[in-house]
Amino acid sequence: MSNGRKHGMFAANMETVRRSTKVDDKDKEGMQIVDALEIVFQQMQVAGNRERTIESYRYIFKQFVEYNELKYVEDITIDTIYNYLSSLQVTQQTKLIRLKSIKAVLSKFYNNGWFKKKFWSSVHIKIDKQVKKGTNEDDVDTLLSLIDQTTFVGFRDSVAILTMYSTGIRIRTLGELKENHIDFNNLTLNLDGSTLKNHQFLKLPISQDLAKMFKDLIHLNDNIRPYYGRENKNIFITQNGLPMNTSKSSNCAISKQLNKYSKRFGIENINAHAIRRGYAKNLLNKGANIALISKALGHSDLAITTKYLHLDIDEVVSSLRNYC
Repeated sequence: MSNGRKHGMFAANMETVRRSTKVDDKDKEGMQIVDALEIVFQQMQVAGNRERTIESYRYIFKQFVEYNELKYVEDITIDTIYNYLSSLQVTQQTKLIRLKSIKAVLSKFYNNGWFKKKFWSSVHIKIDKQVKKGTNEDDVDTLLSLIDQTTFVGFRDSVAILTMYSTGIRIRTLGELKENHIDFNNLTLNLDGSTLKNHQFLKLPISQDLAKMFKDLIHLNDNIRPYYGRENKNIFITQNGLPMNTSKSSNCAISKQLNKYSKRFGIENINAHAIRRGYAKNLLNKGANIALISKALGHSDLAITTKYLHLDIDEVVSSLRNYC
């Protein structure tokens, strides 16, 4: 038999095998992962998820699929998750992030009816969580003394810092705070559900000094908004009169300022989360119980509140001694 004929028969046989494989794959029951991901990510886009979040999920899940050489949704098992996690040469914290991303995508699979059980729920990664410190009163006083409050931005930032440290509100709530939320007669912030993460009404006390600063800031705002043709009643606005929560920088305008101040003045723990934790710790130091602090922070679970309270061993012993 000539070499040309042998080559022709070999090519024909290979084509038969290739076609046979295609038929087998096509006939196999179940959805291909690539098709499932396309549907899930489209659903996430429609739901308003950020493109950065979707791309992060796509990258991690693709890595997970390629490592295990998976093709069909039904091929995903608890073992494939463990295999992927054990292959990662990263910190436990990073593994936890990868696992959360995989679980998030698989939950979408479950919601679409492609899985009957959430078998991945039993997969956990333990890490030693460090308790983050909160901003203390000295840090706040030092920062306020260094900010130039003769400028609009400097005064606005100072009021924002004092508001967060005095009330513990989130920076998102700060950005949505309006004039009608302030009761100057009774010295309270009356926050409706639309401004809070848990969507519940919350009333918080404010000092006379902070109330005066609010009035001064409102007066400045009333001069800025007409100049730029803006119409809003937000307490914290940009120097162009825009509300914080609708500007390009969103609520992060204050966050960026805090980061800038922290670097410029060399003060640690100056950020929105640290200030909120500082508020919680300050209440604890003044004798408030955790249930009250939790209510003030707008938490739905006491366990969340305890994460805000940086307690060292000596503090725990001292507090427990009062009950012995």
